Amino acid sequence: MSENKTDLKSIQQQLETDGKEGRKAPPVHLWKPDFCGDLDIQIKRDGRWIHEGGEIKRPAMVTLFSSILWREGDNYFLVTPVEKVGIQVEDVPFFFTALEVRQGEQGQELVFTSSTDDVVIASAEHPLRVEADSQTGEPSPYLMVRYGMEGRLNRNVFYQLAEIAMERNGQFGVESCGEWFDL
Repeated sequence: MSENKTDLKSIQQQLETDGKEGRKAPPVHLWKPDFCGDLDIQIKRDGRWIHEGGEIKRPAMVTLFSSILWREGDNYFLVTPVEKVGIQVEDVPFFFTALEVRQGEQGQELVFTSSTDDVVIASAEHPLRVEADSQTGEPSPYLMVRYGMEGRLNRNVFYQLAEIAMERNGQFGVESCGEWFDL
């Protein structure tokens, strides 16, 4: 971790004093603060947030910080209007734990909810993809969230998708918002 005066409390205070506490997705794409160094924060593959070796146990804090995530290349940052700090992400920064299947204007909609309360509908803008481990063949399903960042689906959610999967042209997959996604 580089030497800096940024800590979790200061980031939380900046967001609250800037009147952003009620916003689901602050306009981080518009903020261009200077890089202030790295924080000892890691997002684990299972969606847990770790700070200085211990899990952040306050869901509201994790949800708040997830709303200010930003990606540049392979690097991830927490961005506020005045600070940009680096963090580590083990796989992808979001973890989807729930699926709702509903009917919408374009037919079936697959609505995913993350552990940080992000709600994303699989669509052309938010594609669903499955990557198989080259050694074990185990599938890892991902969903695009925002700003080039993806979330991984919990195994239970993937099993729910498998239950509703259909065959089309020799491929099993699911449909959402008129788009077909191979599983």
